[in-house]
Amino acid sequence: MAGRKHRSGGSILALAFALLAPAAPAAAQAVADFYRGKTVTISVGLSAGGGYDLHARVLARYFGKHLPGAPAVLVKNAPGAGSLTLVNALYATLPRDGTELATFERGITLEPLLDSSQARFDPLKLGWIGSADNDASTCLAWHTAAVKTMDDVMRQELIVGGTGSTAIANTFPRVLNAVLGTKFRVIPGYPGANDALLAMERGETQGFCSLGFSTLEAIRPDWLRARKVNIFVQLGLQKSSEHPDVPLVLDFARTEADRAALALIVSPNLFARPFAAPPGVPGERLEALRKAFDETVSDPDYLAEAKARALHVEPVTGAELDTVMRRIYATPQDIVSRVKQAVN
Repeated sequence: MAGRKHRSGGSILALAFALLAPAAPAAAQAVADFYRGKTVTISVGLSAGGGYDLHARVLARYFGKHLPGAPAVLVKNAPGAGSLTLVNALYATLPRDGTELATFERGITLEPLLDSSQARFDPLKLGWIGSADNDASTCLAWHTAAVKTMDDVMRQELIVGGTGSTAIANTFPRVLNAVLGTKFRVIPGYPGANDALLAMERGETQGFCSLGFSTLEAIRPDWLRARKVNIFVQLGLQKSSEHPDVPLVLDFARTEADRAALALIVSPNLFARPFAAPPGVPGERLEALRKAFDETVSDPDYLAEAKARALHVEPVTGAELDTVMRRIYATPQDIVSRVKQAVN
């Protein structure tokens, strides 16, 4: 009797494995069948020539070969309100079949938390694919500006260019003003960082307050060599290991409450180049997109081109990005309220 029971249990397990075994290949084949002959579009929520645009275009050249069915990959720019227009569309109107992806200004992810009336999306429901970088932003001033240090900007005004009203180029300096007492004056409305930097060159503004070290090296390499700009603070949860001499904004906090408010506003730098799909993408396609992203950002050809273009690559997986987003949205309400008051 015992032997019969053992054989019966073994037969049931064998049958279960036999039924389950084809599932994974079948799902992969279904994904390949879907993508074969199609085009995946990556929309960039900022103008051409900036860091987000460059990251998207280099990724797109290798992404398709890692996605089942090897679809074509197209990049298009869709600037508007510092990426808010694109993220609202990604959430509500773009196709949810896995053919539409977007990369956008990292700070936009805080908008629903900070109660923007224009944010019509829930970042906890987006299909996070991953981030190509984990970076620190900077505040910098043109070489002719009187401001050279954080102490200087505590005492005198620095006019900085901003992008959309809700973008980090606007929210970073506003929160620094409210929490630390700096004297940034933000001129919003530039379509992207590249436009704001051109404005600084023309003398319309004196600085910019959301440019990563690697982006500066990629799009304006001569500025550092010729000392045309002065980087006086880095905005992140920790210092860049490559720039230990530039002070960290958290170190200027006078209280733990100040530190918590600054940490919230700079937290999107943990996923400096995010890529996302709309909510509701079929699970097997979302997993395929995530896997293709992870394989792309470790592809030797991709890494070689990124290095040649001075793009910093420090990937964050889609699952990790999901976890970080949930932690951000669990921030205590008193901290959220303080930051909200500063940016609105």
